[in-house]
Amino acid sequence: MSRPRIVIVGAGFAGYRTARTLSRLTRGRAHITLLNPTDYFLYLPLLPQVAAGILEPRRVTVSLSDTLPRVRLVLGGADRIDLDERTVHYTGPEGEEGTLAYDRLVLAAGSVNKLLPIPGVAEHAHGFRGLPEALYLRDHVTRQVELAAAADDPKTCAARCTFVVVGAGYTGTEVAAHGQMFTDAQVRRHPLRRGMRPRWMLLDVAPRVLPEMDPKLSATAERVLRQRGVDVRMGTSVKEATHDGVLLTDGEFVDTRTLVWCVGVRPDPLVESLGLPMEKGRLLVDPQLQVPGRPEVFSCGDVAAVPDLEKPGAYTPMTAQHAWRQGRIAAENVAASLGLGGTRKPYRHRDLGFVVDLGGAKAAANPLGVTLSGVPAGAVTRGYHLAAMPGNRVRVAADWLLDAVLPRQAVQLGLVRSWSVPLDTSSPEVARVPGGPGQRQETSARSGPGAAIEADTHGGGTGAGSEGARAGDEPAKGRPGPAPAGPRPGSGSGPAVLRRFESDTAKGRPDDGAPGDHPGSASAVLRPSESDTAKGRPPGGATTAGPGGDPAKPHPDGEPAKNQPGGEPARNQPGGPAKNQPGGEPAKNQPGGEPAKNQPNDEPAKNQPGGEPAKEQSGGGVGGGRDVSGPAPPDDQPPPGPGTSPGPVKRTDVPDD
Repeated sequence: MSRPRIVIVGAGFAGYRTARTLSRLTRGRAHITLLNPTDYFLYLPLLPQVAAGILEPRRVTVSLSDTLPRVRLVLGGADRIDLDERTVHYTGPEGEEGTLAYDRLVLAAGSVNKLLPIPGVAEHAHGFRGLPEALYLRDHVTRQVELAAAADDPKTCAARCTFVVVGAGYTGTEVAAHGQMFTDAQVRRHPLRRGMRPRWMLLDVAPRVLPEMDPKLSATAERVLRQRGVDVRMGTSVKEATHDGVLLTDGEFVDTRTLVWCVGVRPDPLVESLGLPMEKGRLLVDPQLQVPGRPEVFSCGDVAAVPDLEKPGAYTPMTAQHAWRQGRIAAENVAASLGLGGTRKPYRHRDLGFVVDLGGAKAAANPLGVTLSGVPAGAVTRGYHLAAMPGNRVRVAADWLLDAVLPRQAVQLGLVRSWSVPLDTSSPEVARVPGGPGQRQETSARSGPGAAIEADTHGGGTGAGSEGARAGDEPAKGRPGPAPAGPRPGSGSGPAVLRRFESDTAKGRPDDGAPGDHPGSASAVLRPSESDTAKGRPPGGATTAGPGGDPAKPHPDGEPAKNQPGGEPARNQPGGPAKNQPGGEPAKNQPGGEPAKNQPNDEPAKNQPGGEPAKEQSGGGVGGGRDVSGPAPPDDQPPPGPGTSPGPVKRTDVPDD
């Protein structure tokens, strides 16, 4: 008898708890598959401490493979669910597509940033739902303080040191509280000019901070924020966001370069495509977390509208506490439906209290209904987080201890750019990269040494402000390869390191280095492709650029150099003309003004990609305007057409020779 197949979509609080409980209950009697875009579980409550430099990013992540025995991890995001065929269609991180069949399905896809129809917010604000967004905010805040310290204009300094947080819930309150402490610590070591101090603003249309909590806790949190210097404005929100600041609903315009969007979350859009009964974007389920009419489908967490049995007619809120508890009940009910556990149970809960970390020794908590503040609340809050985390407890405690005795390291790593963490995204846990899965097929079908780079910078959705290369322009002279233009100063964005595609290797193109690599750098060394090895070229690669952009050295076999990156011809090639010059550039720019030599019978160089022959190679003369028609391209050369790149990519960060 075959084992039943269980597929869990999402590894947040609900999905992770479901997988861990099912692994313990089934003990190998069922195939458990966990589909998630990342290989870790993220402990969201400690994410503000990552943005404030207290905890390292890996401290709030827990490896799925290490902590979920007997669970198969599949990296990818669910695209479509066929309820009739009982299959889940997904796309992997490298664009590959797959299908998972199931006997039981648990939907725990979680939530994404909630958007409001406010002009400019989607373009200028950033959310706070994933690790990439926290890393970006830490770098961005550090950069703004450093730029403000060097600014001569008082208005510019004040704008860079003003940080606006919209949403006074759990996340927004903690971000503002930790952010004020983080920037104050930076300014103490590097004072701003004219005695300025960083200013954090917390906005919300609600009448008080933390409106979902007890009024006593709300008052405690607001008092701590105001004592710390946070400008708390209730009943106020953003009317319009621009590059230079935000217009508030009360008519005031605030000059700022930072807008953090923490107004709330919305269920993952995946469940909307199922055609099942919904409740405000959430999938309706019964108290046993089962979808009515679909006995094989269960749902829990933020995507599920679970009836609140303690409050008839209401649904449980979208909080981590409910998601964590619902995950255990969902696992037990799935195991019971397969005959691998006990009986089904309805989801009931009893609030044990809430905790809000306000930074340092300050917090607000009400464990078991007892209202606490100050140091006791801080101790309870950190103790609760250590007990609730499924891993990394010792490392987290060690970081807290180091933060208490050592100054924080305020440096910007630049690993996450602004365009890679857009507010309007269905996967906030994954940073956007150039040449994503949707662009890979188009890129691999094109030819030319600059095709992949052009598609990554223009077609990959790098967003406004990034300088992409233009296909078909002339390459920069004296460069070993057509590297794309790097970010302009002050643009705040730039292309990430590009991955080599399998199609590039199959075509014999040299591997692209990191964008902006120059000759002589370690990352600019080109690795030989399979086709190079097959042609008898030395493993070191004849196309390796030397210092100063020198072309390749002579080959002992008499074989002409091929696939020269950057359009530079080979010099002193005995036995034949230079071949396969990318970009259609003629053999020129020989040091000393000498033309390409050793051209037998005054014939031009052949097999120039781009369809142009080499010009003026006969008689040792430098080009004088006479056209020389070359022979027809070989069979392995793709004919010019819409699928062929018009030429190499032009660098825009250096002038043409």
